[in-house]
Amino acid sequence: MNISANHSLQGVPLYAHVSDLAGTKKPYVLPVPFMNVLNGGSHAGGRLAFQEFMIVPTEAPTFTEAMRQGAEVYQALKGLAKKRYGQSAGNVGDEGGVAPDIQTAEEALELITDAIEQVGYTGKIKIAMDVASSEFYKVEEKKYDLDFKNPESDPTKWITYEELANLYSELCKKYPIVSIEDPFAEDDWEAWSYFSKTQDIQIVGDDLTVTNPLRIKKAIELKSCNALLLKVNQIGTLTESIQAAKDSYADGWGVMVSHRSGETEDVTIADIAVGLRAGEIKTGAPARSERLAKLNQILRIEEELGDQAIYPGANFRKSVNL
Repeated sequence: MNISANHSLQGVPLYAHVSDLAGTKKPYVLPVPFMNVLNGGSHAGGRLAFQEFMIVPTEAPTFTEAMRQGAEVYQALKGLAKKRYGQSAGNVGDEGGVAPDIQTAEEALELITDAIEQVGYTGKIKIAMDVASSEFYKVEEKKYDLDFKNPESDPTKWITYEELANLYSELCKKYPIVSIEDPFAEDDWEAWSYFSKTQDIQIVGDDLTVTNPLRIKKAIELKSCNALLLKVNQIGTLTESIQAAKDSYADGWGVMVSHRSGETEDVTIADIAVGLRAGEIKTGAPARSERLAKLNQILRIEEELGDQAIYPGANFRKSVNL
């Protein structure tokens, strides 16, 4: 029997069932949405190496308001992308983000900060990135190729993990970045620990941990990152997902519940994020029905719970303790 059928037989909402199983405290915490608004990497054309750029409405008072702010920025971004890069730049990728022909991370971040400014949310909406750097790591050379989509890429321009870490640090100084996922390749453990020592932003392990208890344990021991990307259908069962979240919380990590790039309209992960008090969810742009389904489910949960739920805003990393 699947989890949705099981909880409906018991007559309780799925998020309440998950909360009971996980033993999380009340009130419920609604997740801050990390909205993937601009795509690069293997998911898009152009030479942009980094895979996802997300907007994060940390200053909104409620989830509903966070959704509104995110949708406004997204629409402004689509308009700006078309204006600067031509009509086709408004086309959306698998996860709903635009994919203009952008070359560098700076260019992408400029476009997003301009869109945020255009709708009046400077300082209220932050930025997150999923670099997916395993895609452009050269294993033998132990270097990163930011021009990996170019078949004529120049090996003399490939960079070390220290140089890549410096690039992230510079970007964090210049732009309101609060979270970076997969800044280094999945087996470049040394790079992760090196970077984590120097940063106070959220550093999320996805390819690093693959929601695998043994890899999570290793990442905790090596202090490789400070947040888990939780993909429920990657680990396989709800019980294991709850355990992975608990192990992460026990070490002071954040937990970001995530969709997959190939999605359906199933909304289970929305309830899981609320039930686990995860405080953060990654489920694409505010576009395309299979992405919006999850966000709409959280809106319904917020409506149902009223003042029995907290929107953590800037405290998304510590929401389990709120």
